[in-house]
Amino acid sequence: MSAPAYAPPPPLTALAHDTALIFGRYARQTLRSKVQILFGVLMPLLYLLFFGPLLTGLPLGSAGDSWQILVPGLLLQLSLFSALFSGFTVIIEKQLGVVERMRVTPVSRLALLLGRALRDVALILFQSVLLVLAALVMGLRAPVAGVLIGFGFVAVMSLSLASLSYALAMKVDTPQAFGPTVNAVSMPAMLLSGLMLPMALAPAWLDVLSHLVPFRYLVDAVRAAYVGAYTGEAMLYGTSVAVGLAVVCVTAGTSVFRKVGA
Repeated sequence: MSAPAYAPPPPLTALAHDTALIFGRYARQTLRSKVQILFGVLMPLLYLLFFGPLLTGLPLGSAGDSWQILVPGLLLQLSLFSALFSGFTVIIEKQLGVVERMRVTPVSRLALLLGRALRDVALILFQSVLLVLAALVMGLRAPVAGVLIGFGFVAVMSLSLASLSYALAMKVDTPQAFGPTVNAVSMPAMLLSGLMLPMALAPAWLDVLSHLVPFRYLVDAVRAAYVGAYTGEAMLYGTSVAVGLAVVCVTAGTSVFRKVGA
C-alpha cells in the first residue's frame, strides 16, 4: 500500500506560520533590548510633560480640550518616527548577509516583511499604552472606545510605514543614504499633518496644503475618536486613508522583497 501523497498546507496557513516564525525571531531580539523598548517613547513623553501644560486653557480651534488634541498627535508622532526608522535594521542585516540567507529559504516574501513589521507594530502599541497612561496622569480624559480606536489607527499606520521603511532599506546600501531620505519624508509629514496643533489654526493656504498629506486624515480621525465622534466625516476619511495606505505600502514592500537581489 503506497504512502499518501504529501499535501502542502493551504497558502494562508503557510503565510501565518511563516509570519509567526519571523515575528518570533525579531520579538525575541526586541525583548532582549530594554533600551529599544523604552527609548522610542521618550520624545513623545517629553512633549507630553513639557509642551502639554503650555496648551492648557488655550483656544485651539477644535473640539475637545488640549489633552484630547495633543495626545492623539503624539501617538501618531510615535508611530511616524519609530516605524519610518525601523528599516535601519535591514541595512545592517544586508551587510551581515542575514537577508540573503532568509531569501533563499522557502519562507514567503510577504511573511519576511510582515513578520518584521508586526514586531514593530507590537512594540509601538506597547509604547503607545505607556504614553496614554502617562497622559491620564497628566489630565487626559477620553472615552475607552476612543482610546482603543486610536490604538487601531496607530497599529495600521505603523504597519504601513514600517513596510515602507523596509522597502526603502532594501533599496539603499548605507545608513548615510537611508537617514536623510527618511528625514525628508518624516519632517514635512509631521509639520503638515497637524500632529502638534490642529491645522485649523494655520493660514488658509497651509491648511489646504496639509490635505495633501495622508497623515492629516489619520490625526483628525483619532482626535475625533478621543471626543467620542465615531461616525463623522473625519472618521470616514481617516479609516479610508489608513486602509488604503496599508494596502499600498505592504504591497510595495512585498514587491521589493521579491525583486531585490533576485
